[in-house]
Amino acid sequence: MAQEDVFKKLVAHCKEYGFVFQSSEIYDGLSAVYDYGQMGVELKNNIKKYWWDSMVLLHENVVGLDSAIFMHPTIWKASGHVDAFNDPLIDNKDSKKRYRADVLIEDLMAKFETKIEKEVAKAKKRFGDAFDEAEFKSTNPRVKANQEKIDTVHQRFVDALDKNDLNELKQIILDYEIACPISGSKNWTDVRQFNLMFSTDMGSTADGSNKIYLRPETAQGIFVNYLNVQKTGRMKIPFGIAQIGKAFRNEIVARQFIFRMREFEQMEMQFFVRPGEEMKWFDKWKETRMSWHKALGFSEDKYRFHDHDKLAHYANAATDIEFKFPFGFKEVEGIHSRTDFDLNQHQDFSGKKIQYFDPELNKSYVPYVIETSIGVDRMFLQIISEAYTEEKIEKENGKVDERVVLKLPTALAPVKLAVMPLVRKDGLPEKAREIINELKFDFNCQYDEKDSIGKRYRRQDAIGTPFCVTVDHQSLEDNTVTIRHRDSMEQERVEISKLYEILKEQVSLKELFKKLK
Repeated sequence: MAQEDVFKKLVAHCKEYGFVFQSSEIYDGLSAVYDYGQMGVELKNNIKKYWWDSMVLLHENVVGLDSAIFMHPTIWKASGHVDAFNDPLIDNKDSKKRYRADVLIEDLMAKFETKIEKEVAKAKKRFGDAFDEAEFKSTNPRVKANQEKIDTVHQRFVDALDKNDLNELKQIILDYEIACPISGSKNWTDVRQFNLMFSTDMGSTADGSNKIYLRPETAQGIFVNYLNVQKTGRMKIPFGIAQIGKAFRNEIVARQFIFRMREFEQMEMQFFVRPGEEMKWFDKWKETRMSWHKALGFSEDKYRFHDHDKLAHYANAATDIEFKFPFGFKEVEGIHSRTDFDLNQHQDFSGKKIQYFDPELNKSYVPYVIETSIGVDRMFLQIISEAYTEEKIEKENGKVDERVVLKLPTALAPVKLAVMPLVRKDGLPEKAREIINELKFDFNCQYDEKDSIGKRYRRQDAIGTPFCVTVDHQSLEDNTVTIRHRDSMEQERVEISKLYEILKEQVSLKELFKKLK
C-alpha cells in the first residue's frame, strides 16, 4: 500500500478512536488547528512527562520554568523576530494556493531520494545477501543521475538561502518544473518574504492599547528569566532551564495533519555554558537527545541527523533529528548552539546587565546557550504513525482475520489496562470493578463489557492498550485472570495479586529511562 494511503488511514483512525479532531469541526473547521480527544490528550501528556522527567529528574543541573505567552513586545525586537522571522512565500496563480518556496524545493529533492531508495530496494531483492549498497549507489547510472540532480539542486538552494536570493528560489522552481500539488499548474508568482508572527492588542481601549505578539517560540521566556532562575536556584554553570508551552506561527503552508500547525506546543531546554565550551556541550546534547528518541524502541534506520544548510543569525552550529514519516524524513527536534546572541540582545535592549559571575574563573560573562527544541505535536505524530500497524491473522479454521493495532511504547499508551468480565452476570462485573478500583490510582484503566471478547480486544488494540484482563468464572474460585499481551496476542493465567507488579514493570517510564545514555 502506498505511504500516502497509509497516512490517510492513520488520520481517519485518529478521529475514529478519539485521538485528534479537526478544531471547530461543526463550523466546518479551522485550517491547521486541531483538538486532542480523550485518547490523544493522554498520549500527549505521557509524551510530555517522558520528556520533562528525562530533563528535570535525570539531570541535577536542569530545572523547570513556565513563562507567560504574552511578553513585552521589545523582546521580539531584540530576538530578531520582528525583522527576520520570515518564510519565502510563493503563490500559484491558477489554484490561488500559497506555498513555501523552500518546502517545494525540499520536496523536489525528496522525490529524487525516493527514486534512489526504490532502485536500491529492487537491487536488494534481486541480489540478496551478496548486495553491496555502497558499490551499487556509486555505479548504477539511474542512482548516479538522481544523486547528481540532488547535489545540483541542493547547491543552488543553499547559495540562494545564504544570499537571501528570492529570484533564484523561484528560478529553481521554474527550472525543475515544480507544479502546484492542487492544480498541477506551473504558473507561479514571484517569491516574497512573509512574517510568521501573530499580533494582537493589549489594553482596555483602542487608543490606550499596545501591540503585542503571540510568542512564536518558548525560548525567549527562558532567556529573559535565566538570571532569576540562576540566582534563586543558586545554579552554577553549566545548567539548563526546561519549559513546555504553546507557541503560535501564522504558517503559510500548514499541512500533513498535525505536523505543521498554527497553534502548537514545544518542549524546549536552554543549557547555559561557558563561552568556548559550547561545541563540547552541543555534541553532548546531540547524543543525549538521539538516545532519548531511540529508547522508544522504533527502528534505528528511521532516525538521522541533518545539519542545517543555512545557520540562523543567532547560531554557530545547528542540526535536526529527523524521523522517517510516511511522507519522508522530516524534522522532529532541533539542537542549536545559539552562542550568546539572545542574552546579549536582551542586555542591550533592556539596558540591564544579565551576566553570570563565575566563581571558579572569578569573572563575569554572558553565557553561551545550547538549545534542544522538540515539537510535542510532531512527536505525537511520529509515535502514532510508527505505531499504526495493519496485521493479517490466520485463524484455526483457515480463515484470515485482520486487525489494526497501535503498537505504542507501553509507557506512553493512553490506557494501560482494560478489564473485561466474560459475561455481564454471575458476579463477574463486580470482580472486574474490584480489580480496577485497586489499580486505578497508579494506572489508567478501562472497564469494557460490551460485545464479544474478540471485538473488545480489537477495540483495545486500536487505541494501543498493552494489556487486557478477562475475568471469568474461574476468577471467582481462585482469584486468577487471563491477561492478554497486545503485540503478541499471547494469553496467560496470572494471579490478580500479581497484576500490579506486572504493570509496574512493563508500563513504567523507568524502563525507558534505563535505556538512556
